[in-house]
Amino acid sequence: MTAPPRRRALVTGASEGIGRAFARRLAADGYAVTAVARNEDRLRSLTAGLGPVHRALVADLATPEGIERVGREVEQGRFHLLVNNAGTATSGPFTDVPVASAAAMMRLNCDAVVALAHAFLAGARAGDVLLNVSSTLAFAPMPNLSVYSATKAFVTSFSESLWHEHKDRGVYVVNLCPGMTSTASQPHTGEGVPEALVQTPEQVVAAALTALRQRRRPTVISGRKNTLFAAAMRALPRRTVLGVLGSDH
Repeated sequence: MTAPPRRRALVTGASEGIGRAFARRLAADGYAVTAVARNEDRLRSLTAGLGPVHRALVADLATPEGIERVGREVEQGRFHLLVNNAGTATSGPFTDVPVASAAAMMRLNCDAVVALAHAFLAGARAGDVLLNVSSTLAFAPMPNLSVYSATKAFVTSFSESLWHEHKDRGVYVVNLCPGMTSTASQPHTGEGVPEALVQTPEQVVAAALTALRQRRRPTVISGRKNTLFAAAMRALPRRTVLGVLGSDH
């Protein structure tokens, strides 16, 4: 008996953190994973560990060339799941951050998400899934992370709109909002942050995949504490939110 063809997933920002956890979990669940990142060494280390049916695609999604390359891959391939995970954050007072850095952040966090979503949804079929990784800061304008939190507000609004547009054709669009997540570049330890508020990438991915099985709502917030945080940020007056979030700066 011929084995059924593998489902195929493309994961951006797959060299570390949440993206790496997604790639590993999806491979374990039977997907053939195309892992995308700009760090070739980490990327090839990942796919070598996953096995021969998985592949690495080296691209910098903060550049127009990288967006175009991965967009072609999505258009020409047949992917059942796209995980738009790649993103970056540059912290500091707005005028202290070079405008070129802010523009690169917007290209990666917004332009790449829009371009790849368009390439995927144009050819998506019933049952397919687009997952965009946002943040709980989508609900909270964060001083000293002004551009980052604004890009995540964009991703959340964009994703929820797409959820409504495509739900009747059986294509599920989900907006994933993690809170503080421990990664190699941002461990969140030793920063005065209670350990209970920090999730592992694997916990975030588990919450996302549970939501994909249920297909109930457009936005998924990983963890009860993060859900309460997001609810409070939406319920409080905007000025109060800014006062609370800016109190340490």
